[in-house]
Amino acid sequence: MGSPWAHSPASGSNRWHSLADHLRSTAELARRFAGPFGGGEVAYWLGALHDVGKAACAWQDKLAVVAPTGRPVGIDHKSLGTRVAYERGLAGFAGAIFGHHGGLIDTPSLRGAFQGKLAAEPGNMASAERELPGLLPDLPERLDHLVPADWRADPLVGEMALRLCYSALVDADSLDTSAHFQGLASPQVRPDADFGHLYKLFEQRRRDELAGRGDTPIARLREQVYADCLAAAERDRGVFRLGAPTGAGKTLASGGFALRHAEKHGLRRVIVAVPFLTITEQNAAVYRRLLDEEGGEPVVLEHHSQADFDDPQAGRWARLAAENWDAPFVVTTFVRLFESLYARKPSAMRRVHRLANSVIVLDEVQALPHAMLAPILDGLRLLVRHFGATVLLSSATQPSFWALDEFKDVPCTDLIHDTPKLVSDLRRVRYEWQLDPKPTLADIADQAASEPSALVVVNTTADAKVVYDRWHDAEPDGVARHLSTRMCPEHRRRVLEEVRARLSRGERVLLVATQLIEAGVDVDFPVVFRAIAPADSLLQAAGRANREGRMTDGGRVVVFAPEDGGQPPTYKTLVGCTGRQFGPDKADPDDLEALGRYYRNVYALLNLADAHHVGQCIQQARQRWEFETVADGPMDASSKLRDRKLAFRMINDDGISVVTPQGAETPELRCELEQLVVELRQAPVPDPTKLRSLQAYTTNIHPSVLRRPGVIALLRPILGNEVRRGALVEWIGEYDDATGISLDPNLEQFVV
Repeated sequence: MGSPWAHSPASGSNRWHSLADHLRSTAELARRFAGPFGGGEVAYWLGALHDVGKAACAWQDKLAVVAPTGRPVGIDHKSLGTRVAYERGLAGFAGAIFGHHGGLIDTPSLRGAFQGKLAAEPGNMASAERELPGLLPDLPERLDHLVPADWRADPLVGEMALRLCYSALVDADSLDTSAHFQGLASPQVRPDADFGHLYKLFEQRRRDELAGRGDTPIARLREQVYADCLAAAERDRGVFRLGAPTGAGKTLASGGFALRHAEKHGLRRVIVAVPFLTITEQNAAVYRRLLDEEGGEPVVLEHHSQADFDDPQAGRWARLAAENWDAPFVVTTFVRLFESLYARKPSAMRRVHRLANSVIVLDEVQALPHAMLAPILDGLRLLVRHFGATVLLSSATQPSFWALDEFKDVPCTDLIHDTPKLVSDLRRVRYEWQLDPKPTLADIADQAASEPSALVVVNTTADAKVVYDRWHDAEPDGVARHLSTRMCPEHRRRVLEEVRARLSRGERVLLVATQLIEAGVDVDFPVVFRAIAPADSLLQAAGRANREGRMTDGGRVVVFAPEDGGQPPTYKTLVGCTGRQFGPDKADPDDLEALGRYYRNVYALLNLADAHHVGQCIQQARQRWEFETVADGPMDASSKLRDRKLAFRMINDDGISVVTPQGAETPELRCELEQLVVELRQAPVPDPTKLRSLQAYTTNIHPSVLRRPGVIALLRPILGNEVRRGALVEWIGEYDDATGISLDPNLEQFVV
C-alpha cells in the first residue's frame, strides 16, 4: 500500500491529506493546548494515535470510492489507536481516542467496546497495525510515565484531566481537518493575547468614561472597590470573592481584576459567565467598548444562545471562535460554561481546554442551581488546584459555599477589605414589609400607581399580567410597562430601553416584571415592590431602587406576600428559609450574617450532601469516570434508557422554544421573520443562519402550558412534526404589544 491518506481532497482541489501529516499536526496542536496544564505529552500521543486505524487497507480502499461523493467511509478507525494507547499505559485516557467523533463513553465499558470493534474486523486491525511503525516510528513502548502523578492518585482529578485532554484532542483534530479542507497551509490558531496591552487599554478607557460623571459619594466608593480589586489581582492564583453590594461597580471591578491578574500570571484568557442573557448582552457591550480596537481583531467574544454570529459586524472570527473560545475575553452564560464542562460530545467540549490557566469570573454567582452545586463547586476546585485557573465569585448576595464539603477546604481571598462597612456605606434603601395581612396584587398595583415611578417584581408571568392590566386603563400611554418571558428577547430589549429613557428624563413610569429584571439589569427606581421570594432575590430587587444613591432619604423596598399571587414550586423551601431569617422585627436582606444563616439553612433542607441527591450521584459517576452517566443520566434497568432527570443539567425543565414574529418592531420585519419560518419548515436540512436570525424572537414557555385547553392548537412545529419539550415551534395565537404571548385563547378561535 502507498502512503495512507487521512482525508480526500477538498471540493475543487486535488490535494489529498496525508495521514502521517494529519497525525503529527493534530498531536503537535493537542500538545500546545494541553501543555499549560501539564497534559502536553498525554495529549500529544492521543493526537498521534487518534486516526491510526485509517491506515487499514479496507479503510483506504473505501475512502477512494467515496471521495467523489463526500460520503463518510463508514469503517471503524478509532479502535486500533484506542487499544494501543490503552495497552501501553494510558488506560482510561485512551477513551479520548475512542470518543473523538461520537463522544466520551463510560470508562468501565471502554475495554469491551474497543475489543468488540476490533474483533469484528480482524483483518482491518492487522493491516493498519503493519503501518504503525512507519506512521509513528518514535512511539514509545510505554506511555504510563507521561501521566502526571496527581492525575493517577485522585479519580476526580484524573476525570477532569481526561475532559481537558479530550477537549484538546478534538479541537486540534477539528482545526487540522478544517485547515485541509479550506486549503490552508496550517491550522489557524490565534496568537496568545497581550494582556499587558489589554489591561492598559481597559484602564485608560475606563478613566476617560468616568471623567465626565462627576465626584459623588457613590462614585468614590466604586473607585475604592475597583482599587481593592486591582490590589488583590497581584495575589497568587486561587479562588477570590467579590461581595460588593449591588451598584458598587462589580462589572468594571471584576473586569479590571481579571485583566491585571491574567497579565501578572501569564494566563491565557478571561472567561466571564453570567446566569441570564440580559446580563450577558449588557456586560459584553461594556467590555467590548473598553477592549475592542477599531481595525483590529475583536477581543471580546459574546457566546450564548442569542448571539448573532452572522451579523456582518461579528465577522467570520466570531463563528469560529464560538466553537472553541479562541478569543482573549469570552462573555458567556452559566449554562454554556458548565454544560460544556460536563458534556461528552466533541462539539460541546472543544472549548473546555480553554478553562485551564484562565481567569473564570462567575457573576451573580448566587444564581447557580442548588441541585448542581456539588459537581459545579468540585469542578471549580479542581480547575484551580490542579489546572492553573483562577476563579472569581462575584455577587451582592454571596452564597455560603464553604459550608458544603466540596468547598470546605478551599482557600479564598476576599477582594474587599471590609465588606460589612462597604455594605453599610452603600446602603441606599429602607425595607418595609407587608406580610400580615396579605395584600392583593390589585392593592400593590394601586400602591405603586400612587408613586411618581415604581417597579413591581412578581414571581410569575400570570401575576405580572394582573398588575399590568390593573394599570393599563388608568394610566396615560407609555406609563405602564411590562416585562416577562412571555415576551421575546427583542421585545424585552425595546421595553427596557424605553423605561431607561423615561427614567433619565424624569418622566413617570410604572414597570411590572418577573425575576428577569433583577440580576444585573441597570434600572434606577425610587421605590420597588417585591413579592416575597428567596432572600437573594429580595436583595437583588432592592438593587433596582435608588441605584445611583441620589435620594437623600434613600429608596424604598416594599416586600409583600400577595394573597392571590403564585410562585414557582422550587420557591417553597427557599421562601420558608427567608421567612425564618428576614422580616419585620428580624434582619433586613442586606444583613450579611443573616444571609449566611439563610444559605446554610437552604443547603441543609435541600439535602445537598445526601448520597442519593442528584448532585452527589453525578459526583459518584465522575469518580467512576462514567461520562455518559454524567451527561445523559444512569441507565434505567427496566426501560434500558438513560434517566435524564439524574444527568448534569443547569436547567431542569426543558421548555418549549416558541418563535414569535409578532414581537417584531415593524410589520415589514414581521413578514421577513414569517417567511424565514416557512423556509425552515420546508427545508430538508435547517439552515443555521436562518435559525440564528430567529433567536431574538424566540422565548421559552414552560411545558405545563400544554395542559391548558386549546394551547397546543396555537403552537405549530417548525422543526419536526410535534409539539413537545425541547421543540422549536411557532406561536400563531395572540401576541399583545405590551405583554407578549397571550395564553388565554379566545373561544371563537376554535369555532369551525
